[in-house]
Amino acid sequence: MKIRPNKKLGQNFLVDPVVIERIIAATGFSRQDTVLEIGAGLGALTLPLSKFVGHVVAVEKDRRLVDSLKGELNRLKIPNVTLVQEDILSFDFAGIQPAPSTKIQVAGNLPYNISSPVLKKLMENRGGIAKAVLMFQWEVAKRLTAVPGNRDYGSMTLFIQYHASVKPVLEVGRRAFFPRPGVDSMVVALDFEKPYPKRALCDDCFSSTVKAAFSHRRKTLLNSMGISGGGWSREDLLKGMICCGI
Repeated sequence: MKIRPNKKLGQNFLVDPVVIERIIAATGFSRQDTVLEIGAGLGALTLPLSKFVGHVVAVEKDRRLVDSLKGELNRLKIPNVTLVQEDILSFDFAGIQPAPSTKIQVAGNLPYNISSPVLKKLMENRGGIAKAVLMFQWEVAKRLTAVPGNRDYGSMTLFIQYHASVKPVLEVGRRAFFPRPGVDSMVVALDFEKPYPKRALCDDCFSSTVKAAFSHRRKTLLNSMGISGGGWSREDLLKGMICCGI
C-alpha cells in the first residue's frame, strides 16, 4: 500500500471485500438516496456505494487520501461522487440535503478516536438523517446496542436508543483492516426514522434527567438525581418515580 496510514488520525483501512459487500447490502440504500460517507479513506466503501445510490458525498480529512481517491474517481469516470476534504466534525450536514424535506443517509468506517464526537454530531443533525450505518470499535458498539440491565448500558445507550432504533449489523474481525487494530469492530445501524415510541414532553428535560440518573452509578437512582444539581426536591423525585412505577 503506497499510502501509510496515519495513526494520529486513527486510520485503519477496510480491505476485506466480503465485509465490504455485506456492509453495502445491509445499508438498504437506493438510487433515490444521497449518502454522506464519513471517512472515505481509499474508497473501500465509496466506490461500491456509488453503484447503488444516487449521490455520495465522501468526506475525508487527510489530503493524501483525498488526492488518491480523486485520481481513482477520475480514472473510473464515476460521476456521482463528491469528494470533500474536511473534518467531519465541522461539516455542514444540512448543506447536502437535496431538499429541506429530504433526509440523507450516512455510512462510514469511523476512526476509533472520534466515535463519540461523531455520535454527538449525528444527534445534533438527526432531524435531517434517515439512517446511519457505521463501523465502530467493539466496545462502543456494545454500549450502543446494550439492553437495560447489561453492564454496558449507560447514559449514551439510553440517549441514542431514545432517538433511533439501534441494531447490530455485522461483527468484523481485526483481520479485515490494514493495519490490524488491537480490537474487533462491529457495524451498527441507527434508524432515526424509528425512534423510541414513548416520547418525553421535553427533549432537553429528558437529556438532563438521563445525565443526572447515570451521574453516580453506585448510588440509588433517587440519591443520584438528588445530588446531580438538577434542582429537584427529594419529595418531587419520589412522586415522579412512583408515577413511573419505579
